[in-house]
Amino acid sequence: MKKLIIKASFLVLSLTVAVGCKKDIDDKFNNPENVLDPNLPGLFTGMLNNDRVAAKYWNMRTFLSQMPGVYAQTTYIANGNTVYQQSDSYSQQYWDDFYSPGGNGSGPVALYRAMERKFNSLSSTDQAAQRVILQAAKVVLIEQAAKMVDLWGDIPYSEAGGLTTNDLIKNPKYDEQKALYTSFIADLASAGTYFKTATSTAAFAKADILLKGDLNKWTRYANSLRLRLLMRISKTDEATAKTAVLQMLGDQTNFPLVDGGNVGTYNPGVSDILLQPLTNSSSDLHDAFFEGSWYATDYMLNTVLLPANDPRIPVLYDKFGRVKKVAGKDQFVQNPTYKAMPVTFTTAQQESSFADYAVLDSGTFVFNQKLPGILITASEVNLLKAEAFERWGSTADAKTAYDMALRQSVAFYYYLNSINQGAYVKETFPSATTIDTWVNTSNAAYTDASTDKLTKIYTQKWVHFGVLQATEAWSEYRRTGIPLLTFPTNGKQAGYETPPTRLIYPAKEKTLNSANYQAVVAKDTRKTKIFWMP
Repeated sequence: MKKLIIKASFLVLSLTVAVGCKKDIDDKFNNPENVLDPNLPGLFTGMLNNDRVAAKYWNMRTFLSQMPGVYAQTTYIANGNTVYQQSDSYSQQYWDDFYSPGGNGSGPVALYRAMERKFNSLSSTDQAAQRVILQAAKVVLIEQAAKMVDLWGDIPYSEAGGLTTNDLIKNPKYDEQKALYTSFIADLASAGTYFKTATSTAAFAKADILLKGDLNKWTRYANSLRLRLLMRISKTDEATAKTAVLQMLGDQTNFPLVDGGNVGTYNPGVSDILLQPLTNSSSDLHDAFFEGSWYATDYMLNTVLLPANDPRIPVLYDKFGRVKKVAGKDQFVQNPTYKAMPVTFTTAQQESSFADYAVLDSGTFVFNQKLPGILITASEVNLLKAEAFERWGSTADAKTAYDMALRQSVAFYYYLNSINQGAYVKETFPSATTIDTWVNTSNAAYTDASTDKLTKIYTQKWVHFGVLQATEAWSEYRRTGIPLLTFPTNGKQAGYETPPTRLIYPAKEKTLNSANYQAVVAKDTRKTKIFWMP
């Protein structure tokens, strides 16, 4: 196995807005070398151009594949004694990137607070014209803020960015996580209603590098994100979730979703909420994957995909192989079958044996310069619908949604494979018969008792999230306990024998926002549950 390459230098990050708002806003937005008078469209584009959303090296290498991906087993890295131990420096950078521009994230909190301030300074006429931009920005902020709650629990939010908003230097309090989710869900409901009757503008369409000012898509995105958050809380606040979700699913005219038109062979590039790479981008994720997370994961390939003869396998994995002597000459010989290294392998076994096992597909993942950032997809939405119908409605409706989600997941991953620009094999889309057989008669088919059906829903959602949406995979794994993963404990560092249930707060946050940190210090353990965990 290629040994993990640790970069010797880290990005220098500014202090976060959340831990004191010490950074003069002029440095960020009134620098004469940048922008003297910030405007909403420009700030909105900055929010969207976020390397924590886009498919970028640093986020994949230092965060997704090192923490949530390992804790959810959607990525496979060196099985050392600290494999379940959180990296404080890397989690600190993720935290900082949420609150402050600079580094690898766009600082959505600071940018949104700057947008609020600018919006409040506009005339009523200009506010009417630009309200749509601010509303879209709020949806963008909520998506990222919900992930912060999913990772840490209570976070500074309502008071974060005070310097940007009102020139007030104040260390922000921690907002209670359930209350934050409640506000997110309410704000998304308002956004979905607003977008249905709002009017797009040329300035909005130009600034919107995510959805090009398409208000139908913004409506669907807000509703679908709300559906995700409602189902996330459904194990601990079922009454609230059930009422709101069934209202949405029973009225698709007023609550349209990102569902691909409920067509199995839909076009993900048109229907899903994807942050496409900028036209001048030439980067891919090969360094991130080669530095430790290139390998097929045991449970996903060996236990879920192979027994079902899953049609996604060829675009998820390469068989890999070794260079061998053939007729006296060195020749690469491909492994005969797909199989993943056992999760129980030691680091030494991994390093000596990795060539005999499957790796992530080169065209789909490793060298794909057109790989988008994934916000929400039709397959996820239909799996959310399937869970809701199975728990609270008709199992027949659940099967319809589940079967559609499986077909759409196939379409999604073959789409990712098809857009790669390199000299890599573009796999042929599987035949209708192949997909039908998998959906209807394999062990993935929607059969057996209700608990078994829910297990299949949760498992297929975990598979669909995979390596690219590891944070969502970890959240759903913690919420459902599915799939039934095994985590090797032998030789692990004391206190870190198993994965955490949340990330602990970064060291700099605890130091610089120490007074407010005292209110949450009792919750700051690696085994404290996020509020939506049963």
